[in-house]
Amino acid sequence: MPAEKNMTTEFALLLTLATLWGAAYTFIKLGVATIPPITLIAARTLIAASVLLIILRLRGLRLPSDPIIWRRFFIQATLNTAVPFTLIAWAETTTDAGLAVILNSTTPVFAFLLTALLIRHEAISGRKIAGIAAGFSGIVLIVGVQAFNGVGKELLAQFAVVAASVCYAGAVIFGKNFKGLDPMIPAAGSLLCGAIMLAPLSLVIDQPWTLSPSISSLFALLALSVFSTALAFVIYFRLIHTLGSVGTTAQAYLRVPIGVGIGVAFLGESLSSTAWIGLVLVVGGVFAMTLPERKSSAT
Repeated sequence: MPAEKNMTTEFALLLTLATLWGAAYTFIKLGVATIPPITLIAARTLIAASVLLIILRLRGLRLPSDPIIWRRFFIQATLNTAVPFTLIAWAETTTDAGLAVILNSTTPVFAFLLTALLIRHEAISGRKIAGIAAGFSGIVLIVGVQAFNGVGKELLAQFAVVAASVCYAGAVIFGKNFKGLDPMIPAAGSLLCGAIMLAPLSLVIDQPWTLSPSISSLFALLALSVFSTALAFVIYFRLIHTLGSVGTTAQAYLRVPIGVGIGVAFLGESLSSTAWIGLVLVVGGVFAMTLPERKSSAT
């Protein structure tokens, strides 16, 4: 019974994470309307890191001083913030948020392939393979096959989103290196490192003091930083240790209907008529990938 209760909590957190990151695509789309991508992401990581550092201080926790851990923070920042955040923000200057959600949902596939072929630190079962297949099929049904007709347009932007998915897959596996730390510590540390990487680029390339961002872009940046980054990262690092890397990336399948739905409400994008059938497949796929394997008992 306690184990089932714990899994209910983890699934609720998985849904919360999917919602926070599903909304991020709309926030990014609104943000890049008047804020250049590098500056948007530099501000995103800096604000999110600042929020987490304040909370850490209130909780009586500090970032570690071990240089090895800080090196890991920088690697995690490269894989999970600086590079993929910037790629997606740049892509959304020309690509719809809905299509970005679709392309970025390939993260579990890459995580599965990296885990199966290179890392092998998680058991790869037929159920997880079926879960990935069901989830991807659901994505196609939710957005409609016709949504992929635009993949040939703005090819570099869409390739950038796929490249970001590969980065995220590597990040969720590398995130295992922070086991034993409070989830807020690697979240704050990696975000701070991301800000350190991007802030100089923003100053040199965009000269942010010359910008005139709109109110909607500023509110989008704030929501993106506090909710879709700071809060989301704390949940993310917890789930890596409770659901595993493949299980955690399964939120990408839930993120699709949520992200597309938010795009419908705020950006005027449209959903496929087969969305409900696809949603069933998506949720089924997530459960198949995240439920713990049954251990055979000795007779």
